[in-house]
Amino acid sequence: MEFSIKNTQPEKQRAACIVVGVYETRQLSASAQQLDNLSQNHLTRILAMGDMDGRVGSTLMLHHAPDIGNDRVLLVGLGKAKELDRKAFLTSINAALAAINDTGAPNAALYLLEETVANADLRWKIEQTILAAQAQRHTAGKLKSKKDAPAKALKKLTLIVEPANNKTAEIALAEGRAIAAGVELAKDLGNLPGNICTPSYLAEQALDMSKEFSLKCEILERKDMEKLGMGALLAVTQGSRQPPKFIVLRHNGGKKTDAPVVLVGKGITFDAGGISLKPAAEMDEMKYDMCGAASVLGAIRAAAELKLPLNLIGVIPSCENLPDGQAVKPGDIVTSMSGQTIEILNTDAEGRLILCDALTYAERFDPAVVIDIATLTGACVIALGHHVSGLFTEDDALAGELERAGQAAHDRAWRMPLWEDYQSQLDSNFADMANIGGRPAGSITAACFLSRFTKKYNWAHLDIAGTAWKSGKEKGGTGRPVPLLVHFLLARAAAI
Repeated sequence: MEFSIKNTQPEKQRAACIVVGVYETRQLSASAQQLDNLSQNHLTRILAMGDMDGRVGSTLMLHHAPDIGNDRVLLVGLGKAKELDRKAFLTSINAALAAINDTGAPNAALYLLEETVANADLRWKIEQTILAAQAQRHTAGKLKSKKDAPAKALKKLTLIVEPANNKTAEIALAEGRAIAAGVELAKDLGNLPGNICTPSYLAEQALDMSKEFSLKCEILERKDMEKLGMGALLAVTQGSRQPPKFIVLRHNGGKKTDAPVVLVGKGITFDAGGISLKPAAEMDEMKYDMCGAASVLGAIRAAAELKLPLNLIGVIPSCENLPDGQAVKPGDIVTSMSGQTIEILNTDAEGRLILCDALTYAERFDPAVVIDIATLTGACVIALGHHVSGLFTEDDALAGELERAGQAAHDRAWRMPLWEDYQSQLDSNFADMANIGGRPAGSITAACFLSRFTKKYNWAHLDIAGTAWKSGKEKGGTGRPVPLLVHFLLARAAAI
C-alpha cells in the first residue's frame, strides 16, 4: 500500500473517501466541523437523525454530501474526548479501515491523527495506522488457488497532519513502513507449512535478504556444527531427514569497533515433539515454532531498510524435531558447544537445546547485548496469555529498555523472575543439568536453562509462545515481536 503525508484542509482535499472523527455524543472533531460548515450543516443533520452517536469504533458512510466534492465521507466514532486512549484510537482506526475496504475505494484521506490521544504522540499514531492498514490487507491464505484478498482494496492512504509536524510525520512514516514490512515477512514465514518452510528454505530467505539489502550472510551446515561441537542442536535434528542450517546474518551499519547487538531466533520449522510426541490435536500449529527466527529476519529487514547506524547480527539455529529410529531419546545425555552436559528428559523441550548452542556461538562476536526470541514454553501462555510476551533478564537496565520498546511499539513484554531459587529444578543425577525442571514455573526454568550459557555477555530472553500466533478462526502468525525489537534497535541507534 502507498502512504503519504499531507497538510491539506478538509474542504480542499480530494479523495475517494475522506475520514473524520465524531466524539460522543455527536460532537464533531475540528476537521468534521469544517466539512459540516462547507456542506451547510449536512453532517449535523445526519447525526441528529440518530444514525450515529460517536461511540468508539462506530462508523457511518455518507455518499455525495452536498458541496464537499468527495464521493464519500466516513464518520468514525472516537468515544468521549477525555477518554480517547491508545486502545480506543486503535479500535477506531481499525473500524475506519475496515469500512473503507468494504467500499472498494482505491484511496482515502485520514483526518484522525491530530486528535489528542492519551499517552500517544504523532509518531505512535502514524506507525500504528500503517501497521493496521497493512494488517487488514494481509491474507494468510497465500497458497490457496483462489485468493482471499478482495478484488478492490485500499491502495493509497493519505495521512493528514499539521504543517509544523511534517518532519516528525515523515520519520514516523519511514519507520512504520519498515516495521510493517518486517511484520509482513515474519507473518508469511510463520504461516508457511513445514513441507515448504524447511531449514533450507529459511536459509534461502536469509540469503535473498542479504542480496536485497547488502547484508552479509553465512550458512553453517551439519559438518560445521559437528566441528564446533554443537551436540545439543545436533541431537534435536537426529530424527529429521531435513538438514539443519545455522544462519548468521549481519547488518554492519555502525563502526567496525562498535560491539554488535545479537538477536538469536529459535528456528524449529516443525515440532512434533520428537520421541516425547505431542498430542495430535492442533499439532499443525507447530509450524509456527520458527516464529522466533521469523521475527529476527523481520527485525533485521526493518533495520536494514532504515539503515540504522548500528551493528546487528541475527543468529538462527534451524532444524525439525521429529520422531524416528535415530531420534534422540528421553534419558540421552549430550554435550553442548559450551562443554556442559545435558540430560534430555523430554525431547519436546528442544528449543532450549538448539538455543543453548547458538547462545554459546554468540560469544565470538563480543556482543553489546544478546536477545533470544523463542516460542519456548506453553507455560508462558498459561502465565501471561496472548497479550504480552514473557521477558527474562537479570539486568534491570536491559529489562527497562525492552519494556519501554514494547510500550512504544504497542507490542508489550512483561518481566518474569529469573532467580537462583529456580535453578535447582534443573539438577540431574547424571549430567550437568536436565533440559526440563518439572511443571512448576516451566517458563522460568526454561529461561534458567538458557541463562547457564550466557555468562559472558549481557542477555535477555523473550518467550513469545503466547504472542507469535493466533489460534482458532483467525489462525495465523502475528509478526510479533518485530515491532518491539525494531523499537529496541531504534532506541539503541538514537543513543549512539
